[in-house]
Amino acid sequence: DWRIFPLALLFTLFNYTLRFLKWQYYLHQVGVLGFSWRRSLQIFVAGFPLAVTPGKVGEVFKGIWLEQQTGLPVARGVSLIVAERVSDGLAVLMLSVFGVIAHPQYWPAFIVIFGILLAGIVISQIRPLALGILGFTERLPLLGKAVPALREFYEGSFVLFRPQAALVGVGLGTISWFGEGIGFYFILTGLGMPAGLETFSNAVFILAFSTVVGAVSALPGGLGASEASIAGMLVLVGGAAPAIASAATVIIRLATLWFGVTLGLITWAFSTRLLNLQEEPALPANRIVQAE
Repeated sequence: DWRIFPLALLFTLFNYTLRFLKWQYYLHQVGVLGFSWRRSLQIFVAGFPLAVTPGKVGEVFKGIWLEQQTGLPVARGVSLIVAERVSDGLAVLMLSVFGVIAHPQYWPAFIVIFGILLAGIVISQIRPLALGILGFTERLPLLGKAVPALREFYEGSFVLFRPQAALVGVGLGTISWFGEGIGFYFILTGLGMPAGLETFSNAVFILAFSTVVGAVSALPGGLGASEASIAGMLVLVGGAAPAIASAATVIIRLATLWFGVTLGLITWAFSTRLLNLQEEPALPANRIVQAE
């Protein structure tokens, strides 16, 4: 049914909307106040194509754009981007819980990834430990010069991973990624999979877990890893025929990854000089406040 694709795009837009709200919340947390939401949205959407860089390292440009527009140090902007990714990772893991319980073979990967993300958050909140690590690093010949930027990154991370901020981020992330799971469910039913709770729960689990697989692979946009995971799990977990699994994989990736890349490229096309970000000066210092 051709109507499933626009419906999937609608749920992807739902995902992007909630993730933008999280982006705005994080900006406030790191002290960016009074920043035009249109400019903020422009930076947010312009970052979508950067997701197809290896390990998403290209998203550092979002930190550069933020500095040009707000005066926020790049390192602190990068901490915001990392917090986005960590909260998204925890969100999709939360959506995978029931699927992992039903399919124990996925427990080892789940526990390892969850443990790494949680450990990073916990360490960031133990200031004596984190500052001690930075102090030790400062004495190292090759790494010492990077410590000022690392301190800036840490201060941003400390604020963004505090319990309340972390809960808000993961909560918004869980709802937003759940929306994409609903879109995937409609794709599956549109391709002939039976409608019902089993297909729905499998859709949410498979898409969420495959998102984690793609992220961990560090491949550009998770290309190859996410697709293989979605198609393979649809056959092994969802009982789909290989042809349906392949078609569903292509459609959901077009409706998520490549839809986002297209939106980002359109944003670039209607911008000049890196989204016109250099035509306006950084906000006055009193518009950027030090987060507590």
